[in-house]
Amino acid sequence: MLSIRVMALCGQASLRSLTDFVKILSDQYVKELRLDDARFQAYFRLNRGQFDHLLQMVGPNIAREETRYRETISAAERLCICLRYLSTGDSFRTIASSYRVGISTVAGIVHSVCKAIWNCLVAEYMPIPKKEDWKNMARDYQQLWDFPNCVGAIDGKHVVIQAPPSSGSEFYNYKGSFSIVLLAVVDARYRFTMVDVGAFGRSSDGGTLAA
Repeated sequence: MLSIRVMALCGQASLRSLTDFVKILSDQYVKELRLDDARFQAYFRLNRGQFDHLLQMVGPNIAREETRYRETISAAERLCICLRYLSTGDSFRTIASSYRVGISTVAGIVHSVCKAIWNCLVAEYMPIPKKEDWKNMARDYQQLWDFPNCVGAIDGKHVVIQAPPSSGSEFYNYKGSFSIVLLAVVDARYRFTMVDVGAFGRSSDGGTLAA
């Protein structure tokens, strides 16, 4: 019994050493990326300046306090994990393997960081349009595209999901899959002015807008 315990302990130590080693390689890779702006932008879809600016804005909201029982994941690494997911659409399993964290940890990080990004940036980059804003949008469509009396171009996108339990046909769309609807409006300069995500897949663009 003692030998089995010792073997298990050694195996656990070896696994932990391997995990720490791979995590060091992952951290080192990100540091190397910072030396090459083109590679950094290809990996995260943001250049280094944009990344640092975003980290400065959301960092206090995504940082976790260090404890004596476990090493916390830094705000910078949390942002890296989230941006990697958003830029590639890789599975949580793949990203978890790359950063040597649990799949559930990746899921929690993506959710919390996305929420922090939205809360920190929405007021500055996507505020609710005012009367004068609508007039400017209409003027741009007239001047740039010769399209009068228009304040936005609207379209929807079905985001495929697994049907939630007991949801019936609520999320079943005309394409034959289950989804939620992303509805967006852009101005004449291709800038998002409104975004809504989460409507039932069965809803049309018009139905989602009316709701």
